[in-house]
Amino acid sequence: MKLVFATNNAHKLDEVRQILGPGFEVVSLAEISCHDDIPETADTFEGNALQKAHWVKDHYGLDCFADDTGLEVTALDGAPGVHSARYAGDHDSEANMRKLLSELENKSDRSAQFRTVVALLLDGKELLFEGIVKGSILEERHGNGGFGYDPVFVPEGYNLTFAEMGPEKNNISHRARAVGKLAEYLKSL
Repeated sequence: MKLVFATNNAHKLDEVRQILGPGFEVVSLAEISCHDDIPETADTFEGNALQKAHWVKDHYGLDCFADDTGLEVTALDGAPGVHSARYAGDHDSEANMRKLLSELENKSDRSAQFRTVVALLLDGKELLFEGIVKGSILEERHGNGGFGYDPVFVPEGYNLTFAEMGPEKNNISHRARAVGKLAEYLKSL
C-alpha cells in the first residue's frame, strides 16, 4: 500500500517507515513535489494533523496521513504543546530545549508526556489515532540520538533518554503508538 505522509522531516519519515514496515510504501511531501509550508494554525494536535492532511488532499488529490506531535509539561500547564517545534524559534531544537530547561528551573514537578495524533484521510474517511508516552524532563541533556526534546525526556520505566535509546525508541515512542494504531487499521482493510 502506498501512502503519502504529510512531512518533509527526515527523522519522522524514517521512524514511520520503520514502524509501518515493508508492507507499506510511505512517500514524503518532497516525493510528490510538494515543497510548500503547510499551515499548522490549529490550537490542538488533532486540528493541526487534520489541517495538514486536508491540505495535501485538497491540493494534490491524494489520500494521506499527517501527524502533529508535541511535548506537554505538567509544571508549564501543558506547554510547549502544539508550539513544541517553535517554542523558542522556528524549528530550533537546541533553543527549544534551552528555553524548556530554563522554565523548569526550580520546579520540582518535572513530569511530562509526548503526544502524537495521526490523522488519516483514506477513501473518503477521516480517522484519528493517538499515542502518548509519559515521562519526565531531566535537568540537562543526555545522548546524541533522536531529535527535538529527545535528549531531555526520559520515558516512564526507563533510565535512558529517548536520545540514548537508539532504535528501541521506535518500539515505545508516542509516534510508534499512534502509527501502530494506524498500521493495525490499515492492515484490517
